[in-house]
Amino acid sequence: MPTPANRTPLRVARGTYSNLNSSVADIQEGEICYATDQDKLYVKEGSALVSTQAALPATNAVTDAAQTFTAAQRATITTLTPGTTVTPDFSASNNFSLTLGQNTTIANPTNLVAGQSGSIFLVQDGTGSRTAAWGSYWDFVGGTAPTLSTAASSVDRIDYIVRSATSIHTVFTALYS
Repeated sequence: MPTPANRTPLRVARGTYSNLNSSVADIQEGEICYATDQDKLYVKEGSALVSTQAALPATNAVTDAAQTFTAAQRATITTLTPGTTVTPDFSASNNFSLTLGQNTTIANPTNLVAGQSGSIFLVQDGTGSRTAAWGSYWDFVGGTAPTLSTAASSVDRIDYIVRSATSIHTVFTALYS
């Protein structure tokens, strides 16, 4: 592949923002500048240094700072596919709903991470009397899995928090209307 005839060498000015800004007249149009004190790139446009990095609005949620939310936050309730064994994927959601069409084993979830919490709504189908068994990661108060409500269309709820890669602490509440 031939080398293009019209090439402009890439020049990068480097220094603190105040030093770069005070010598902006010495920087060529379009030259990239790296402000070492800000860890940020700028480009000279006209007589100014213009940031090339998008700034997030203060209203955006970030993952590396404590924040106070001033509006409601919501999570999707993901429907689990009924079956004799159901394996929730904890990377898909925090909250789940499962309509029991037969006796079911809720297996150990995949992709669990310590600190995740949520709820699982267990709904009896129109027949009712369905039971649930639980994988070994599910830890219930007193070490005993709950007995589900058996009335047709009844709703029970499991609230959980993942304690470790092999332990999910749960609280069971029965017979919501």
